[in-house]
Amino acid sequence: MITAAALCPAPPLLARELTGRDPVIPELRALCAEVTQQLVRTDPATIAVIGAAEHTRAWDGASTLDLGSFAPGFGWPPGTPGLPVALGLGARLLDQAGYAGHRILQAVGQHEPPGGCRELGAELGAAGERIALLVMADGSARRGRRAPGHLDERSADLDAEVERAVRAGDLGALAAVDPALARELMAAGRPAWQVLAGALAAEPGWPARPRVDVRYSGDPFGVAYLVAEFRPG
Repeated sequence: MITAAALCPAPPLLARELTGRDPVIPELRALCAEVTQQLVRTDPATIAVIGAAEHTRAWDGASTLDLGSFAPGFGWPPGTPGLPVALGLGARLLDQAGYAGHRILQAVGQHEPPGGCRELGAELGAAGERIALLVMADGSARRGRRAPGHLDERSADLDAEVERAVRAGDLGALAAVDPALARELMAAGRPAWQVLAGALAAEPGWPARPRVDVRYSGDPFGVAYLVAEFRPG
């Protein structure tokens, strides 16, 4: 049974070590922390963190984030492999929320087809008696001339459709996001969105369109970010 799901973005600047005392994106940080705390309050036996990475694989639940590629002097703790950024930031949110229960850290490859993502979601949803999902996923990174991928005017349409699907609980529309277009627009969260859609669509205790509360929508650095909570009703 899936108790709840939360959607957060995965910008490296969520890690305070990279910004020092400068309160970069404080509202986004606070809302990500808040929806994660709400997820923990649903009393799950397991929380699965889902995020895009180079390859589809499960990581050891004790793995931690490698910040070395973003800031000199940061690296892996001794003997601990470095998590992909999306999973590492999700694990940190769980730590900050005081979650000490069982966790699954599931990476989804950027080239994983939609059908494979949906199947993986269904498997994760059935992985525990009470499981919650923390999905770390960015929208397009081509929202402006200073965006990481510079401006692509198609980004606005893609992100608007994803936001519409999330707000409406339209799992079919999330599952139908075109992987090729998502790659062109640097929408790194596409595989994770589709794992989420597969998990909730396969959950017998959830309606066809779950209730969703979007807490944040914006593109402060030219990358589309959404924070949302999903509940069965």
